[in-house]
Amino acid sequence: MMIGGAELQGIVWYFEEIDDPRSEINRRHLLVDVIVISILGVIAGADGPLAIAMWAKMQEPWLREHLALPNGIPSRHTIGRVLQSLKPAAFQQCFAAWLASLHESPSAVDTEEKEKPLRQIALDGKCLRRSHAHGRGLGAMYLVSAWATDQGIALGQLAVEEKSNEITAIPQLLDQLDLADAVVTIDAAGCQRNIADEIVAGGGDYVLALKGNQETLHCDVTELFATLLKNDFGDTPVSRHEEHEQSHGRLEDRYYYQIAVPADFPRREKWTGLKTFGLAIRRSVSNGKETLDHRYYISSLSRHGRRFANCVRGHWSIENKLHWVLDMTFREDESRVRERRLADNLGWLRRLALTLLKQHPGKQSIAMKRRLTGWSVNFLMQVLMSKAT
Repeated sequence: MMIGGAELQGIVWYFEEIDDPRSEINRRHLLVDVIVISILGVIAGADGPLAIAMWAKMQEPWLREHLALPNGIPSRHTIGRVLQSLKPAAFQQCFAAWLASLHESPSAVDTEEKEKPLRQIALDGKCLRRSHAHGRGLGAMYLVSAWATDQGIALGQLAVEEKSNEITAIPQLLDQLDLADAVVTIDAAGCQRNIADEIVAGGGDYVLALKGNQETLHCDVTELFATLLKNDFGDTPVSRHEEHEQSHGRLEDRYYYQIAVPADFPRREKWTGLKTFGLAIRRSVSNGKETLDHRYYISSLSRHGRRFANCVRGHWSIENKLHWVLDMTFREDESRVRERRLADNLGWLRRLALTLLKQHPGKQSIAMKRRLTGWSVNFLMQVLMSKAT
């Protein structure tokens, strides 16, 4: 296959082996050409098959220098059919391998001399609010994403029809991830025994938010901390951490407490690897009004106040560094795509684009970087080959 351009050759290499789901009859466009055009188009600002095809047509002379394109630029229908037919798991595995190649591994000396950083994977679901089809009796779709909080990298995702399906989607997503030596953080929807089992079996640890969906356990942990706080934990060993911030007239104090699970605590043995309970208290004062928020957690990690705090704070990043940016910059909330595979693959393309834009060392905002990729193919190539810092 005649592919030119060193910048694109690396991408092509990772997607050449993916199985082509199309019939060989009337197959006019190379699969890898369609995939690369889709990647480039979404980074450059396209939000679906039509916009991808229009962007590619405008950049046709440049694309012909780097891709084979035996029959020219594929139509929006071809792009849509390919993205609809590709298996999301195989598609994401290729992306994951490519992203991994952009990260330089530390040397053995560095690994020995420096403290090993926490590798945290945050899982959370997000609603595509305009993806409903009421006329067909279909509600909005949800995307469950995995986010590497330390690197700002999207690791995977699954599309589900309803929020309640997150519970079944999370184990499927965990199967796609390397959990060895990672700490997996999930909100209360993922506080399930089978999910804890899978994380530990994969060589990882968990910090799971605890709410009313585990009613008995939640009540027991809430009462335990309420009793201990009355006496400032008394003789019970506790790991603590505090954080204090003030900005724009708002004062915020955060207090973290982590204790070992009591040996006689009921149902302890039902949760694989369970070692500690955690409490995060957030006190906010704004315009003279005070609010208090108590959040409870169960974890397979041993007591360490700062590490527990980092896990809780790190999990918030999937909201403000992934979901919020996808809505504000990529307008993901406005997507009307209802086909599950197409929504899944387009969602992953957006997350890939965000990952690459974040890795680019420029000081511009994510929104401005995305505009620049649409204006300049040279800048697009810079983003495409950026190394993580």
